[in-house]
Amino acid sequence: MARLNTPRLLVTVGVCVSLVVFTWIVFGQTLRHDFVNYDDPRYVYQNTTITRGLNLSGIAWAFTHIHSENWHPLTTITHMLDCQLYGLKPGGHHFTNVFLHTIAVVLLFVVLQQMAGALWRSAFVAALFAIHPLHVESVAWVAERKDVLSGLFFMLTLLAYVHYTRTPSNGRYMIVAFVFALGLMSKPMLVTLPFVLLLLDYWPLGRIKPQRPDIGRQLLTPIAEKIPLIALSAVSGVITFLAQRHAIGWTEQLPMLARINNAIVTYVIYVRQMFWPVNLAVFYPHPENRLPLWEIALALAVLISITSAAVILRRKAPYFITGWFWYLGMLVPVIGLVQVGWQGHADRYTYLPQIGLYIAGSWALADLSVSWRHRRMVLSAAALFVIGALSWSAWMQASYWRDSETLFTHALAVTKNNDVAENNLGIIFLQKGQLDEAISRLQAAIDLRPENGPAHDNLAKALLQKGRLEDAMVHYRKFLEIEPHNVETRNILGTALIQQGHVKEAIQQWQEALAIEPANGNAASNLAWVFATCPDASIRDGGRAVELAEKAVQISGGQIPMIFHILAAAYAENGRFSAAIETARRGAALANSQGNAGLASELQNNIALYQAGRPLRDPSLTTRGLSPNGE
Repeated sequence: MARLNTPRLLVTVGVCVSLVVFTWIVFGQTLRHDFVNYDDPRYVYQNTTITRGLNLSGIAWAFTHIHSENWHPLTTITHMLDCQLYGLKPGGHHFTNVFLHTIAVVLLFVVLQQMAGALWRSAFVAALFAIHPLHVESVAWVAERKDVLSGLFFMLTLLAYVHYTRTPSNGRYMIVAFVFALGLMSKPMLVTLPFVLLLLDYWPLGRIKPQRPDIGRQLLTPIAEKIPLIALSAVSGVITFLAQRHAIGWTEQLPMLARINNAIVTYVIYVRQMFWPVNLAVFYPHPENRLPLWEIALALAVLISITSAAVILRRKAPYFITGWFWYLGMLVPVIGLVQVGWQGHADRYTYLPQIGLYIAGSWALADLSVSWRHRRMVLSAAALFVIGALSWSAWMQASYWRDSETLFTHALAVTKNNDVAENNLGIIFLQKGQLDEAISRLQAAIDLRPENGPAHDNLAKALLQKGRLEDAMVHYRKFLEIEPHNVETRNILGTALIQQGHVKEAIQQWQEALAIEPANGNAASNLAWVFATCPDASIRDGGRAVELAEKAVQISGGQIPMIFHILAAAYAENGRFSAAIETARRGAALANSQGNAGLASELQNNIALYQAGRPLRDPSLTTRGLSPNGE
């Protein structure tokens, strides 16, 4: 018996090796790619909790905090591990994505073969999953680690479930539930997986046989089995809703009818993109209420027709109903009925749902071609052609992800009215110091979508660097109307207000920043400086200045000499000149140790002032209409 299985085993191993090779031919190039400036900063390289690497406090933080408006602690931990292993070298982070995707590809082939016993059809489905251009976004984008990680646990859950159904036991069921829970902690989109398992009970596992008269009793056990898994999904769904409640804000501005219409059209768009994956982009603007009625009606007709066909053919072609409802069901959490973000649809959302379409299509083609002459040769040639064409298309699509400028330039070339692409290109030019080009791009983003908060923030920064303070203030204020809880912008706006002589307005901005984030050291130190050194006596408050400056020192860990400068001034304003002298000396020593000779010299001059019993005054804090003496 072992000898009889040897050829099939060799073929299986050969298929697995081939899948690995195809995957790395397409995605190996990403190891030379950079991070992109879209989500990668907050997911990885600008998040100090992540960049510190893997440690116990970081793991605890991952499980107890929301990361980028999501609770996906396992994904967060993998980012920490990457920083531990590779630092901020993007190639290492890309390697992890490709590695996880590769494992998921091989596991998909293994689990399909075990469930359906069809080696070559399973291999073809796995190959499509491996190299389809729609999956480039999930693999080539470091911030989409959650896709490939959840994909791995998705496949492991299917594999564990197959083993459970063959010999049911509590232990095997617990493994299914455990792996599923790990998947939910990687990306909550897996909440629909219990529904997929129920579909697999129908086909190919054959646990539900509709031709038998006891269909109700047949359904009882499979449904009851899913209840604990559905409970896990429910918990994950509640956590996700709470985590994304701020990101869901745009839902209130988008009527439900517009969301339903876009969802209907999007289902068909993804099917079209599966067969014709051209003009793919990192971001597709939402059509809002601009979809023509004929397009909505046509899409609805297509969906109804395919669904009706799947139901009618459920006995003759059971794989069709499983594959089609797999696709429909898995997309529900991300189809846009609850709108998170401004996208109309996204390639990454097809990563796991489209497997259902691959299955339905592959098995249907195998059945339809039964009577063909030279069937094996024709199907083999067609499969190689499809895999080759998709591999080339995916390789080209992955090449656009090599850096932010290439990515968003391509997005503008293949989409219309793309304010997100304009904004991100504006950020690139701002970082390069090409201010005129940055201002042009950012203004274009705002013209396309006036509520694009990041564009207002970035345009304000560009205008500020250009010296156009008044114009910058307009956009800072608009940004805070859209995102009132943004503490960083309140700090910057306060500084800009000071430059214009609006000291009291600046104080208000910093106080609001502290109300939002009590441990914000910038706001605390800014306020302390104004309360300690403002020439206007009605503004100065020595006691409050000391309280805030001591808080800022504590927040900074006593490693920032400028904050000792502020604390010394606060002590002086409070009449505590001995403390002011000692603090200034500590600040000067720290500044010298850090090579900041200018600040050290300034602190030495302040010591002489404090020794004379005189507090420090900052002439730049003169309020409009007042002299430096407050008269």
